[in-house]
Formats: sequence, structure tokens, C-alpha cells
Amino acid sequence: METIPEVHLNTASGIKAMPLIGMGTAVYPFGSSETILQEAILSAIKVGYRHFDTAAIYQSERPLGEAIDKAISMGFVRSRGELFITSKLWCGDAHPDRVIGALQTTLRNLQMEYVDLYLIHWPVSIKPGRELPFSKDEIMEFNMRSVWEAMEECYRLGLAKSIGVSNFSCKKLEFLLSFAKIPPAVNQVEVNPLWQQKKLREFCKDKGIQVCAYSPLGAKGTVWGTDQVMANKVLQEIAQAKGKSLAQICLRWVFEQGDCVLVKSFNEERMKQNLDILNWELTADERNKIGQISQCKGSPAEVFVSCNGPYKTLDELWDGEI
Repeated sequence: METIPEVHLNTASGIKAMPLIGMGTAVYPFGSSETILQEAILSAIKVGYRHFDTAAIYQSERPLGEAIDKAISMGFVRSRGELFITSKLWCGDAHPDRVIGALQTTLRNLQMEYVDLYLIHWPVSIKPGRELPFSKDEIMEFNMRSVWEAMEECYRLGLAKSIGVSNFSCKKLEFLLSFAKIPPAVNQVEVNPLWQQKKLREFCKDKGIQVCAYSPLGAKGTVWGTDQVMANKVLQEIAQAKGKSLAQICLRWVFEQGDCVLVKSFNEERMKQNLDILNWELTADERNKIGQISQCKGSPAEVFVSCNGPYKTLDELWDGEI
């Protein structure tokens, strides 16, 4: 198995290297398959994954922590220090007085003393303590400055080695950078050949923010994604000509942008295939064809839009970047 390349996150918020391929742990309905998830994480560690992405709302923190304990006892890894763990602050805890407590709960679930990366899951606040589902009238104004100050305190306390955001537009990142004492290390967003995020990726590159791509294959069969990526004719033709799977073409394309890519499969052979994107590359012609694919966002997140809330339209939520 090829060694997974790593990237050092910006030095203001931590120096531990992040593997550029990670495994996502969101299973819908959330919390529905803890035993299966735990077994899948063990298999992933065995075949070489060292970066795992979780979130409070996924209800996957506890099975992830238990799987890591088993992996250490079985000798798959020597210690937790060999792994890079990301988790996220849910909207119901995106209030300045709840951030540290939310991360402490995450750490108890993971049975860990720290996470390597802690992200604001969405630039959204809902009524404190609310999870999913929530009603539109529970969406509240998001106090980015105060919430980020609490995130910075998580870093200072050593509870998170790096801090960052998820689903932030260029405009929201620019505002955050205008007052942040510790800049965000990562912006985790949807990136795939059908939603290439060229403007956002260039902005992040210029500001030293690492992009981490979720839904690199779309998200077929879920409520938040699309199957249009896997059904795309251009990608199918490239995969056939290349002798690779369509998934490998998508993952390699994201990887070649310099993004961290988060993949998810519970099948051990597909886990191996998803790692097998390192010793070959796309041609200039293939990259050009992918660059011309019509764009369509798979996860617009209408759930956060309300006529009485802070985001009254999708354009307001994404600042026109949709």
C-alpha cells in the first residue's frame, strides 16, 4: 500500500500533518449502524487509513473511539498518536457558552484527550441543544466572532490541536479572517467533478487554508447528496479508457487539486481501491474534459433557509457561490 501523503496545516493553529485521504463516518440515519461502523473503521485502519472524520451530529464518535481502542489492542496501530481525528461542532452548540462543553462531550465519546482538528460544522446556529430534525423557527443568528473566540479557546486549552470551519463561503471566510487571532486551518466543503469550487479553492489557497473535500463521489442514496456524479457520462468514459473505476477518477481529480479527500465505504476491497489513487495521474486532456463538466451542487442545505431566519435564500446562505 502506498504511503498516504500528508499536509502540514497552517502553523498558527497546529503543526501535526494531516493525511490527504481520510475516511468519513456519517451513516444515514445517524447512529443506525454502530456495530457495522466499528467493524468498517477497524478494516480501514488495517488497510492503511489514518485520518478519520466524524461529527457530533453523526453519532459516530463513540463507535470511532471504540474501534480505535480495539485497533490499538490488536496491534493495527501502536497508539492514538498515529491517527488524525477530526470532529465538528453542531449548530445546536454553535453558541459561545456551549462550544467548550460540546468539545468535551465529543472527547468523552471518543475516549480521547484531544482531537487533531475541530470544525464549526455550519455557519449556522439553531436553538441550543437541538439536533435533527429541527423546525425553521429554531434557526438563530450565528455570532461568528464569539463562536470563533470559543473555538480559539479550545485550541489554547489543548482540546483541539487545530481548528477550522466547514461549509464556509469566501465571504464568510474573509469576515472570519478579519478578526481571528488564530486563522482557520481547514475549510471542509463539498468538492467533486460536478461541484469544483474553483473560486473557493483559489481563495483558500491564497489564505493558507487547506480545503478538505466531502462528497467527492456525490452522495448517492442519502438525503444530502446526489447520484449525478456517478452517472456522469464524461467521467464514465474517462474511467473506461483509463482502466480505473469512476470513483478512482473522481478521487484522483480531487487529490490533484491539492485537497484532502474524504471517502466512505464499508467494503474492504473498495477501501483499498479508494486508496489506490496515488501512483498514477490524469492526463491534461482528461483534466480539461473534467473542467468543462456542467456544475451542480449536490448539497444546497435548504434546511437552513427560512423566510424568518438569518438566511432567507440559498444565495444568502452561500453568498452567491451556488
